[in-house]
Amino acid sequence: MAIRNQMATRSLDGDMTVDEFKEWLRRFDVDRDGRISRDELRCAMRTIRTRFSGYKSKRGIGYADADGDGYIDDSEVDGLIDYAQKCLGLRIVAY
Repeated sequence: MAIRNQMATRSLDGDMTVDEFKEWLRRFDVDRDGRISRDELRCAMRTIRTRFSGYKSKRGIGYADADGDGYIDDSEVDGLIDYAQKCLGLRIVAY
């Protein structure tokens, strides 16, 4: 399985670092506001061939969005990492 977008392909066969995950996620911040919306998260999930990406993106936002504004900002990315590991099966490591 691979993460694909216009610029790069990233294998998910091994571990992904937290920094790699954050950099990958930033590529889907289409409006460049520094936050990830549900639609942007859904697009990211589609690149890793996640089934039911609309439903899972809504759950991911709900899981990680601490302030309830409907977006994931830098302070909430750790919650999204936790969600990605538990619910999407991604392996994200600290190093």
